[in-house]
Parts: sequence; C-alpha cells; structure tokens
Amino acid sequence: MDDKKLMETMLYAVKSTCDLYLHGAIESPTGNVHGAFSNALDEALEMQNQIYSKMSEKGWYTTTPAPQAQIDQTANKFCCQ
Repeated sequence: MDDKKLMETMLYAVKSTCDLYLHGAIESPTGNVHGAFSNALDEALEMQNQIYSKMSEKGWYTTTPAPQAQIDQTANKFCCQ
C-alpha cells in the first residue's frame, strides 16, 4: 500500500470516527458522557485536519473553489429574508 492510499484510508477512518463521536455527544444522557464524547470529537477533528492538511500539501486532496454566484444562491436558499 502506497503512502497516498494509506493516508486516504486513515482520513476515511477518522471521518467515520468523528461521525460516531458526534452522534454519541448528541445522544448523551448526562453531562459527563456528553463531555467525554465532545472531547473525543475535538481530538478526532484535529487529527482529521492534520491528515487533510498533509494530503493537501502533497497534492493528494485537492478542492475546487465554488463560484461566488453558486455560494450566493445556496446562501439565499437557506437564509431568512
């Protein structure tokens, strides 16, 4: 397995973990449990950002900026006027 594929696998796993922690926090019955899930989510999000940044730096994860007209259209769709 090459480095790019390994990083893609790690990113996918961390994103899935973030999803689980988010749902754990949302469904927590007590403040202590909510705090534990929230802290774990924060750590996982930081890890996700580090993996994404390294992949982006190497050109393995590229994004295309959305045109401003598309951003405005989407914002207007969800904005209360």
